[in-house]
Amino acid sequence: MTVNSDLSRMKIAVVDDHDLIREGLNAILVNNGVRHVEKFGTAKALLEKLDSGESYDFYVLDLELPDIDGFVLIEMLRARNSAARIIISTVHDEIWTLRKLMKRDVNAIIYKSGDGGEIVAAIKEVLAGNHYYCQPVLDALKQAADSSLHPSARELEVLHHISLGRTSREIAAAMFVSENTIEAHRKSLFAKLGAVNVVDLIVKAIDKGYLKKSPAR
Repeated sequence: MTVNSDLSRMKIAVVDDHDLIREGLNAILVNNGVRHVEKFGTAKALLEKLDSGESYDFYVLDLELPDIDGFVLIEMLRARNSAARIIISTVHDEIWTLRKLMKRDVNAIIYKSGDGGEIVAAIKEVLAGNHYYCQPVLDALKQAADSSLHPSARELEVLHHISLGRTSREIAAAMFVSENTIEAHRKSLFAKLGAVNVVDLIVKAIDKGYLKKSPAR
């Protein structure tokens, strides 16, 4: 059985609110033998189609949709079908985003900035019973898995206080330890995150997923 004949049987739903992304993924899939691609600009449009009795072999989802959060959509699809094959196509490379996706056991993660052909590679791997994560995702997960570089629970507590703009004296009082202890934790945090100042420390902590990015106001 050829790869094209396999893909030709697949019904794939592409959900992204950007026309260019939808059309680009559609073109790649069609050029690789897929005959049934349906494109949706909103999660609601997809869910309405599913409620009408339609089903798909793959769901290629953006995380930022105009009506429903991508993580919520993943849960809704899995509630309908626990075996749903879900491929995430995203621009988000923050480690906490990747961890949330891993926790939900999505079948594949690819970046929109990557090679367009990765969507085909992802489908092939999932059809073979595997997960597929593009190389930048693997690199980020590998780095995050190196526990020797992770701040300890106590250091993370100090990091939280630092992010709130508190001084070592204020942190020491809040944590009921000496100021010297807090300074030792600060020094360790700077070393583990490779930061040169507090601003750099917070930026790198956010990038690595130790702190959440403050919502835009």
